[in-house]
Amino acid sequence: MRYADRRDAGRRLAEALAGLAGPTTVVLALPRGGVILGAEVARFLGAPLDLVLPRKVGHPSFPEYGIAAVAEAGEVVENRDEVARVDPGWFARAVAEQRAEAARRRRSYLGDRPPADLAGMTAILVDDGIATGLTMRAALCDVRARGAARAVVAVPVAPADAVARMRREADDVVTLQAPDDFAGAVGAYYRDFRQVTDDEVVRALAEAAGVAP
Repeated sequence: MRYADRRDAGRRLAEALAGLAGPTTVVLALPRGGVILGAEVARFLGAPLDLVLPRKVGHPSFPEYGIAAVAEAGEVVENRDEVARVDPGWFARAVAEQRAEAARRRRSYLGDRPPADLAGMTAILVDDGIATGLTMRAALCDVRARGAARAVVAVPVAPADAVARMRREADDVVTLQAPDDFAGAVGAYYRDFRQVTDDEVVRALAEAAGVAP
């Protein structure tokens, strides 16, 4: 199955999450693409929309190759074999830089609006798909550190093996497709997978909060 675009995927995902509607539910989207889906889910569930901002830590020689991931709060998620091969001082600085970048992005997207209070809440983590799961695992660590009582991963598509790993760390995983023969890229499951801009993220968050962007 291919989705028309992120809004289409978000609406389909929202229907699969209908049972989680309630006053203790918060939708947490992963920017940028996940915010478009998250807005659809939050609207359908009548839930507030906030962000979780995991950041990849790339290898010092091959920055596109992620060896770890971190968010504003929570533990660092590591590929231990890869991290063991890099300089510890460099790695500590890289983690600190990515935490700071996550905080900067929150300010950029949400201004002075405070993060949602997750204490005792059900946090639904929404993205447009999962490939390896490294950043989603960091997102899970973040919401646990922020006090969420329950963490649910919700994506339209993810490889079957990634879903199996997520189920060991999340309270639940909701996905519309979990193929064993994953196509290798999330975008392969969308007809329109154009890049989401920062302005689109700000607008979606403002609309969800009922404020002017």
